[in-house]
Amino acid sequence: MREFFHRKIERTAIGFVLAIIAAASVGGIVEIAPLFTIQETVEHAPNMRLYTPLELAGRNIYVREGCYACHSQMVRTLRDEVERYGQYSLAVESKYDHPMLWGSKRTGPDLARIGGKYSDYWHVAHLHNPREVTPESNMPAYRFLSRTPLETATLQSDLNAMRSIGVPYTQEMIDHAVKDAEAQATPDSENAANLLKRYGEKTQVSAFDGVTTQLTEMDALVAYLQVLGRLVELPAKQAASQPSERAP
Repeated sequence: MREFFHRKIERTAIGFVLAIIAAASVGGIVEIAPLFTIQETVEHAPNMRLYTPLELAGRNIYVREGCYACHSQMVRTLRDEVERYGQYSLAVESKYDHPMLWGSKRTGPDLARIGGKYSDYWHVAHLHNPREVTPESNMPAYRFLSRTPLETATLQSDLNAMRSIGVPYTQEMIDHAVKDAEAQATPDSENAANLLKRYGEKTQVSAFDGVTTQLTEMDALVAYLQVLGRLVELPAKQAASQPSERAP
């Protein structure tokens, strides 16, 4: 009976097309329908701050260099993952990520909670020569980032593009994008206070690459790595999925 039906529908072009449309529609509904209730599944985080211009530039460099191909940014709700990387990821943490960088391959460790775990110096040393700090690493070196001046001419356009797709950057943030990027990598800058007013007191201001005389791509990438997992205040560590303990 199956063979008969299969041969019959293959001989009927219109029927075969309708069957394809029906199958594709089911898949489309399964993927699209949950989007109508997405507000009910994303946690509310009123204190979540935005990426600064420097951090956003670092994120763009992270994407450009393909770092997402080897590093995921999503801690699953599994006990071993939580014990290794920290609290499992919340949907709200990716609220302003366009595109999202959850990833699925871990040639290197997950980076969702890397922010603040190591010093700026460690990150710079790791990017210069990964095997200097992690002997078994097969990650390529990114020394050139320290020699490459950060292109700041596009920062305003980058923030404006993010605002056009829902990220709530204000016009003031966009207008001061270049100054804010320079101030974040120059701790003694007069503009650092204004940066903190716009993005919050917890914004890290540091000479990320160890040099304050030039803003480099290394500054931007380290600034981005140091904010991962720190844009929103996470609630107390939640229990991960684990087998229930049976009473003796």
